[in-house]
Amino acid sequence: MMPFQPRPMIASLLAAGAVLALSACQSTGELVGGEGVGITAVRGVCPAVGMADYTGDITTFRSATGDAKAIDISAAITDVRGVCNEKASPVTSTVNFRVLARRADARGERDVVLPYFVTVVRGGNVVISKRIGEARLHFADGQLRAETTASGSAVIDRKEATLDTNARARITKERKAGEADAAIDPLTDPEVKAALARASFEVLVGFQLTQDQLNYNATR
Repeated sequence: MMPFQPRPMIASLLAAGAVLALSACQSTGELVGGEGVGITAVRGVCPAVGMADYTGDITTFRSATGDAKAIDISAAITDVRGVCNEKASPVTSTVNFRVLARRADARGERDVVLPYFVTVVRGGNVVISKRIGEARLHFADGQLRAETTASGSAVIDRKEATLDTNARARITKERKAGEADAAIDPLTDPEVKAALARASFEVLVGFQLTQDQLNYNATR
């Protein structure tokens, strides 16, 4: 399953808590071409999994100056992986990832809690759900680095994630070279494109950032 590659606008909407407009999924491998003209397979019902742009890192400061010398904690989400039961109804997708953190001052034991989100996006522009979780990290005395694992889950209506039969038939229809419709890409048909969008879901993760933290990530 290929990761979802979102546009920067997603970060502002998800990290700051707003909803609704997200970019379209650009994952590959969803449609498979045959040796002749036409498409022989259509993607399944499992969602693509990825990370919203600019939300994979979080930085906290000891003061409001935002100066690099005042950095307190910096952390990053990595190894985002999805596990999906495609045969289940509803479709269930679990996302697992690691959180790697570093602190500026290694003195003393310290526990840090970093909020993250897991959201389900439909058709590239509708947020279906969003859940907030907490990644808890423990720094031992003298330790600069810490890491933990975190996860989230998404439940998707199987019927909603299934491409309707009309659109599927138009996409997979065998076309013989020389026929009038052989040179027409069915994926350019507005009705087919709309049907694919309606049946396409993504699960995105990222840190739940403040607007200042998001701006920092976008401009550094």
